[in-house]
Formats: sequence, C-alpha cells, structure tokens
Amino acid sequence: MSGAALGVTFEAGMGTIRVYSAAATQIWLVFLNPAEPSEILREVPLNRGDYDLWSASDSDLKPGTPYALRADGPSGARDGFNKDLLLIDPYAKGITRVNQRTYYCVAIDDSFDWQEVTKPKVPLERAVIYEAHARGLTRGNTALPDDIRGTYAALAHPSTIEHLKKIGITTVELLPIHQIISEPRLLNMGLFNYWGYNSINFFTPHHRYASLTAQAAGPQAVLNELKTAIRELHRNGIEVLLDVVYNHTAEGGNRGLTFSYKGLDAANYYRQDDQGNYQDTTGCGNSLNFGNPHVVDLVIDSMRYWTNELQIDGFRFDLAVTLARDESNSFNPHHPILQRIVEDPDFADSKMIVEPWDVGLGGWQTGGFPDRFSEWNDRYRDSIRRFWLTDIANARNSGAHHDGIGDIATRLAGSRDIVDGPSGPLGTVNFITAHDGFTLNDLVSYNVKHNQVNGESNRDGNSNNYSFNHGGEGDQVDDEIKAVRRKAARNLMATLLFSAGIPMITAGDERLKTQLGNNNAYCQDTVLSWLNWDVTQHQSDFETTVAHLIRLRTENPVLRPRHFSNFDEPRPDSDLARWYNASGEVLTEAEWDNPETRTFSKLSARLEDDGSRNEVLLIIHGAEASTQVKLPDDADAKEYELVWDSQPETPAAPTRVQPGAALQMAPASVKLLTIIR
Repeated sequence: MSGAALGVTFEAGMGTIRVYSAAATQIWLVFLNPAEPSEILREVPLNRGDYDLWSASDSDLKPGTPYALRADGPSGARDGFNKDLLLIDPYAKGITRVNQRTYYCVAIDDSFDWQEVTKPKVPLERAVIYEAHARGLTRGNTALPDDIRGTYAALAHPSTIEHLKKIGITTVELLPIHQIISEPRLLNMGLFNYWGYNSINFFTPHHRYASLTAQAAGPQAVLNELKTAIRELHRNGIEVLLDVVYNHTAEGGNRGLTFSYKGLDAANYYRQDDQGNYQDTTGCGNSLNFGNPHVVDLVIDSMRYWTNELQIDGFRFDLAVTLARDESNSFNPHHPILQRIVEDPDFADSKMIVEPWDVGLGGWQTGGFPDRFSEWNDRYRDSIRRFWLTDIANARNSGAHHDGIGDIATRLAGSRDIVDGPSGPLGTVNFITAHDGFTLNDLVSYNVKHNQVNGESNRDGNSNNYSFNHGGEGDQVDDEIKAVRRKAARNLMATLLFSAGIPMITAGDERLKTQLGNNNAYCQDTVLSWLNWDVTQHQSDFETTVAHLIRLRTENPVLRPRHFSNFDEPRPDSDLARWYNASGEVLTEAEWDNPETRTFSKLSARLEDDGSRNEVLLIIHGAEASTQVKLPDDADAKEYELVWDSQPETPAAPTRVQPGAALQMAPASVKLLTIIR
C-alpha cells in the first residue's frame, strides 16, 4: 500500500491525519472544544490522495486535542453516509464516551517510560496460558484499594502478580480490551456486554477498565495505566496476550448504529451483497471485508501498534476464519493477512493463536491454519470431557462407557490427527473450559445450563456441554458427591497439564469458581463472573493442586514436548511414548479399539542434550470401580517415584515404588510417576 501512517501523526509541531475511504466524496476533520466536546470549534476538509487516502495537516492537531470526523458520499444500497454524524477515526488511539450514542477521539502521545523492562519471551513449549477478564480478574479482590479493583492498575498490583506466580502462570491472555460498545438490546435490559466481543476501534484500550482517576484524566492516562500494568507483569516474567475481535464491529448490520466505519465507507469496510445486505459469518450482524487490502492493513497496523507501542506478547484471534475469507467469502489458508502475519518481522517473537472457526459456510477449520498459528482445539475439549464425564455418566445409567482410550490417548499425545505440521504438538492449544461455557466446577456439577439471569429464557448458550453433575444438580448435594466432583475436576486439570500441546486455564478454575450453572455469562458483570478471592478450604486445596501440577509440568520437559513422539526410543527430535494396559503390557490393537478399555499407562521419555533421560509414567483409570495397575517391568529402571495421585485432596509426599509392582487405583483417578534409573 502507500506506506503512509494512518490516523494522527506528529512532526515538527504539525499534526497530520490520514483516513481511508474509497466511496466518500468529502471528509472533514472536526476540532471539538476541550471544555465542551459537543461544541464544534472548526472543521478542516481532507484532501483525497493516492490509494483512497484522505489527509490534512494542522498545527492545532496535537496531543490532547479532541477531534472527530465527518464524511459525505453517495446514498446507494451499500452506503451509510450521513454528513451530520461525528465519526470515530478508525486509527484513533484515544476515545472518550460522552453518552451511549456519542463518542469522540483524542490525539495521543505514545511516549512512555518502560524502565528498560523487556518482553519475557517465554518459549512456546513452556507457556501456561491463563485466560482472564481484565476487570473480572481483580474486581472481587478486597485486598486491593477500592479505587483500583477491577482495573488495569490492579493487574499490576503485587497481590495479582503474586497469585499468578504462585500457581505458575507464564502468560495471561486478556479477554478483549479494545474499545467496545455494548449492544442496545442489552442496554435496554439493564445489562452490558461484559466479555467485550463487540469492538468499535482496534487501537484504543477500553476506558471502563481503567481506574476512575485515569478515566477522569482522559485517554492518555488510561493508556499509560495499561502500559504500566503490562510493564509490571513483564517485570515479573509474565507475558500478556490480547484476545482480539477483528472479525466484526459494534456497528451491527443494516439496522445497526453508525459510529465509524459505516459512516466512512460501509461498502468497502464490510461484506455486503449488491442490495446492501450484510454477509454475516460472525453471528454479530456484520463481517469486515478481508477481501479488501485496506481492511487487511487496518488489522496489521493495529497488531503492530499493540506489539510495539504497548509491548503486547501476542494475540488470540476470535473467529479467525472470517479474517481469512477471500473475495468469494471462502476460507483461504494462504490469505494475505495470514501470510503478512507470518512474514512480518515485528511479529517474529509474538505468540499467534487462532480460534479456527466462525459461523459461516465452511466455518470449522480446526487444523487448517498455517503452521505459524497455534489453534484452539475444540476436539481436545470435547474428547477429554467425554472420557471423564459423560462416559462415566453413561456407565452409571447403562453399564457401558461408549468410548475407550483411543481418542483420549490421541489428545494426550498432541492431536497429531489435527495439527500434523512442523510445530508438532505446539500447534494445539488445549483447554477443558474457556470464558464461553461452564466453569470447571460447573462442568462437574450441572447436567444442563442455567442461564435464566441472562434474560433470554435460558435459550442462549450451548446445550451440548458433555458435563456431568455426579448425582444431583447444583450445590445442594451431599458431601460425598461434592468429593467425587472435586476428584473429577482434579482428573480434568491433570489431563490438561500432562497433555502434549499448550495448556490454557480459565481464570477461576484454579479455585473451582462457580457461575451457578450459567454457561454463557457474557452479560454478567457481577460476582457471578468475577474471580473469587474469598476462598473456602476446598478451593484453596484445589489451587494448591493446580500449582503442583504446573510445577510438575515445568520440572519434567517430557510433559511439554516440542515434537510428536515415536514408539521405539527417545531421540533429539522425538520423544518416546509407549502405551501399556493395566497388566503392564504393551496395549494391543484390540484393547485400543475396545470401548470398555478404560485403564492405561503412557510411558514418556525424553533424551536431554547431555545424554540424560527425563521419563514419566502417566496412569489413567477412567471407570468408577477401583482397580490395580501393574507398573511396566523395565529392567533398566531402578525405581518409580509416585509424585502425584488425584485421589487425595492435596498433593501427598512422593513415595518410591518398584518396577513390576501393582498400584491400587481409586475409582476414576490419575497417577503420575517419574522413573529413576
């Protein structure tokens, strides 16, 4: 493209603004009164240049200046021009909300003292991702000063960082923090889009997550508060990823309001047919048109800004298939936006994670993205849930489990059937839960969703959750059922952290947070969604367990392989993985395929650079009857050391076990042993 920087830039005491629009016939820069932003001081017409870029320069355009845009153009079916509307600059770095309908921009100074703190650059194989809401993570922490609870400032508070480091988190993935606008439907119901998947601008941090002091001081203070939080997390070795919603905007479809892109060039920013109907592959009313190179530029420029100016460590792309749809609205794994992300040196050290689906035709593309991208693995989620929850429920009801070990073993080994590329198992982001769906506690406590508080008569949210309440719906059950639930949660968390691939934990799951069965709490900015900081003994015990499991993953590189394994011997480019039955013998093909084979062991071995070996034996027993498992009788192994068992509420002290010995497995449980030679 032109190479000219869009938005507002400064040079030699002069401010310049550049805006893209192919369809406009006139665009104006509108200067607003700083004391009364509803008052227009004056307007400056922009001049159309090459590549449909409009620009103007003015000495009054400087950091702190409030401004907006106006645009005029044709009135065809695909257009949305209204020259009377004040519009948000798509490249604005600061935005102020006047009311539900009115916003204006503020020119920003990007200078900031990073105090020589640099990005942690955590190797991908060491990453433990923690998906958290920028507000919900700290809103309920009464140890924080009241004026910063639930803010960017709270992310940098020692109590927040201490918690993350205590459990072993390397990488925080923040739910969307781009400037958002909540849907009118929710506002009319007295609710708000809490998750934030409704961006109106891709450069400005959402003001509502800043402290009231920063909000009162203006967008510059909001930006600096966020930068401070990122700096302090980095200082403590913790990365920050952003969940970014580049697939659609808050302007909705034909009946949606106009805030920015619609008023500047709806026909070219959005996918529409010739009659002006929006082609929606996101389920949110519109889809940005990634067949337009200028839209691709918009996203790449936004990513570069957050990567360089805010030192963000990577991105998780919401509904990423929409980004890679070409001129014909078909998914293209070689789409220019994917190629540019792969090739851009600014992103060389950034983690790139995609949600590999959308709601359009051909929208499920798990395993279909270029190797540079790690993919959310929904098949991992469903496979692990089925093995530990619905299969056990089926056995209670019918005496048959329906699924054996073949699928869960494939997921433990890194889902090679899905992500068989050069990245190996690091191509899969494994998760049991995410912001969207049941929490871990609710997954083992509810058979059905309970979303009545969302105001949609429980119609919203997924009805197929592969959950199991273990004998009674919700919290009003006896202590025995609750104990079985906690063990089920320990089994799920251990499976996640002992699987090849990148693990992602949802904030609150380390403390068995409940949402009372709500599996779609997108509009609940209440204690229902916030992380619980006032924990019970059982919740504290579970947090201790999660920290122990992450520590085991960290201490044993064989639990986080960079390559897919082989069945023969460990090599520098491939770990050994050997699978045994309950008798300590190599699994037969018949046992692999038998749906009632529910007990197995996975022996994993890594050859280190110095010639030493790191070896573990993972035992999984997925039936509600106790059994014995014989340890493989490896002549070279001196001893096994039992380092974790899912039966106790908290990790027990390690114990030594001889090769060939039989271990008692509690009903539906997991054990991990290291091998001593």
